Formats: sequence, structure tokens, C-alpha cells
Amino acid sequence: MAGAVELEVGERTVRVSNPDKVYFPERGYTKLDMVRYYLAVGDGITRALYNRPTTLERYPDGVNGESFFQKRAPKYLPDWIPTAHITFPSGRSADEMCPTEPAAVIWAANLGAVTFHPWPVRRDDTDHPDELRLDLDPQPGTDYADAVRAAHELRAVLDEAGLRGWPKTSGGRGLHVFVPIEPRWTFTQVRRAAIACGRQLERRMPDRVTIKWWKEERGKRIFVDYNQTARDRTIASAYSVRPRPHAPVSAPLRWEEIDDVEPEDFDIRSMPARYAEVGDVHADMDDHRFSLESLLEIAREDEAEHGLGDLPYPPEYPKMPGEPKRVQPSRAKKKTAEPAARDAEDS
Repeated sequence: MAGAVELEVGERTVRVSNPDKVYFPERGYTKLDMVRYYLAVGDGITRALYNRPTTLERYPDGVNGESFFQKRAPKYLPDWIPTAHITFPSGRSADEMCPTEPAAVIWAANLGAVTFHPWPVRRDDTDHPDELRLDLDPQPGTDYADAVRAAHELRAVLDEAGLRGWPKTSGGRGLHVFVPIEPRWTFTQVRRAAIACGRQLERRMPDRVTIKWWKEERGKRIFVDYNQTARDRTIASAYSVRPRPHAPVSAPLRWEEIDDVEPEDFDIRSMPARYAEVGDVHADMDDHRFSLESLLEIAREDEAEHGLGDLPYPPEYPKMPGEPKRVQPSRAKKKTAEPAARDAEDS
């Protein structure tokens, strides 16, 4: 295996150790191949991560080896990479790295960081998200084409609410739509806005879209994963490599493209050519900031007129105010049936 190489990244020199280590065995792609990919899209991924606390999904021995999510800033973090102090739902806290230049991405990639998971906040205000992130997640029996149909209707929902979204592939079968927002609302409020948006979409496409948290209730529909907006939940950034055999990437798209592409079109070999040709098609996202008031008004109406309040949080979260019982429906029915059976026996 070749020794380390040094790369000039802007004004920095970044050392890449074990550059020939194979990270994607199916394609034979090495660590250096991945690093060169991140160099090719450096300005784009830096835009997506800029000043955001970022969790690293690390695969030190390649995507077939062991992995872990690193939420705390790695040891020996260079002093030119800033950090932000974040608080988890448990009440614990940590300092996370906040990339501000391509060299920070390359430095982390050398540690085996395959995927970058930025928080929807900036370093100067870690309690108020500046992005509403909507995750259209295909369930068994559905695929990317189903996510595209849902995305078009989602675009209409956002438009009616005075919002604009920027779509990207997830790197798998799904689609993500990011909406830049004013950093005025808490994580709880942003999550309620996502729920309101999901319910609007579900009303329009009840046979194709669901916001049901429990898998047993989703059926063959696209799931709007509203809990991806909960504190400490993150979505892979634009241009992030995903840990799958063919080294796919999360590809920013224009709305007019989403029908004509497939997620498999974008990987660490093909994306650099696209990027060289069209650049970062989401480059203007940060020039916009939208209000969530229209979606929060829908949330208030849903609760007042239809009794539709909050929805369950993920199991590792503490019980939240106003949250319904966090038990899947089949178990709830079983618990209800058992006392009834005992009463029948006693009578």
C-alpha cells in the first residue's frame, strides 16, 4: 500500500494516509478516489456544510467494514476548523466540527468520513434551524418514481404556502427537499411545520403518501419522515457519498430534472463531470429565507378543527409535551384486548 500523499486544498496542505486503501470493493474505488471526488465538488459541499455542526459517518476500513457516527469533533482537529457547541435531546452536549472550507472536508475524508450529516443550524445559533428538510422516503413496494410523483405535489404545497424547495436525491431511492427559512423558530416548531406539510401532502395523495410513524401502517406509500426535523436528527448533505457498493452521491437537482434522472446516475465517477458542466445547482439557496408562519397556521388549524396534534418522536427521545402515546397500534390493541378478556373471564 502506498504511503501518504499531500494535497494542496486552497491555502491548506492536507495529508491523506493510505491513499490506496480500497473503500468500495465492488467498484475498486480507493480512499484517494473518494478524496478526489470531494475535491472536485469542494465548493458545492462546502456550501452545504458551511458553518453547520456536522456529524461524520466514518468507515475507516471501507464501506464493508465497521462504521460509526462521530458527533464530537475528532481528536487533533486542526485549529483552522471551527466547532460549535450543540445540545442533544438527552441534555448532554458536545462540540462538533463546522466545515468552512473544502480542506476541512478533505481532512475529515482522510479519517474515513464517507458521509457528512450537517445539522440544520449554523454555528452562531444552534437552537434555531435555518432549513426545513423534507424527506420523501420510499417504503417497500415503492421506488424513486413514486418519490418523484410525491415531490411534484410537495412543490405545489410549498408554493401555496409561499415557500420554495430545492430537491436532491438521497443517494438511495428517495428524494429530499430543503427549504431555507429564517432562523426564528425552535426545533419543535420546525418539526410541527414539517408535520403540517406532510399532512397536506397526505390529504392530496392518500393512496401514495403517508405520514404514519409506525411501519405497520405505512403500506406501499411514500413516507414523509417528519422526525428528520427533530433535534439531533440529520440528513446527508448535498454531494455526500453514501456507503453503498456503487459509491452513489446525494445529487442536487433542478425541479425540471427530477423526472428524467435515476439515483444511480450520480456517483463519485459521474458527479465531477456534471459539476464541471453545470456547477452547484443549489448555489442560490442561501440567497433566500422563507417564513414558516403559513405552515404553522395550518398546524394550528389541524389541531383546533380536526384534533390533529403532535405525532410520535423516535424511541430514543424523552417523552415530549403534547406527544401521543409512543406505542405501535398493534401493541396498543393487544393491551386493550387483554383487560377485556380478563373481565370476561371474571364475569
